[in-house]
Amino acid sequence: QVQLVESGGGFMQAGGSLRLSCAASGTIFSINNMGWYRQAPGKQRELVAGITSGGSTNYADSVKGRFTISRDNAKNTVYLQMNSLKPEDTAVYYCDCKLQRHWWYGSLEDYWGQGTQVTVSS
Repeated sequence: QVQLVESGGGFMQAGGSLRLSCAASGTIFSINNMGWYRQAPGKQRELVAGITSGGSTNYADSVKGRFTISRDNAKNTVYLQMNSLKPEDTAVYYCDCKLQRHWWYGSLEDYWGQGTQVTVSS
C-alpha cells in the first residue's frame, strides 16, 4: 500500500507565494517520475510541472519563471514552490508519481494525491 499526502495549499493574495509538498509513504522501493497537475472548475486537468528521477524538470508555459519543482529522494517528497501567484493559478493541485514498490517487482505503478486547494485572490 502506498499513500501520497499533499499539504501546503490555502488562500493567498496575488503576488504571494505558497509551497506545496507531497510525501509518499508505504512500501516503496524507488520513485521514478513525479509531477504536479492542477484542475480549475470547468477546465481540463493540466500538467503544471514534472521532474524525473534524475532531476530533469519541465513546466507549463503559464508557470515558467514563477514555479519551481524539486524533490528530496531521501524523504520521498516532491515540492512545488509557487511565487508571484496570480488569480488564474486558482485550482485544485494534484501530486502524481510513478514508483516501484519492491526490488523484486520492477513494474512502475501510478499513484495520485488527494488534491489540495489553492485559491489566489486579486
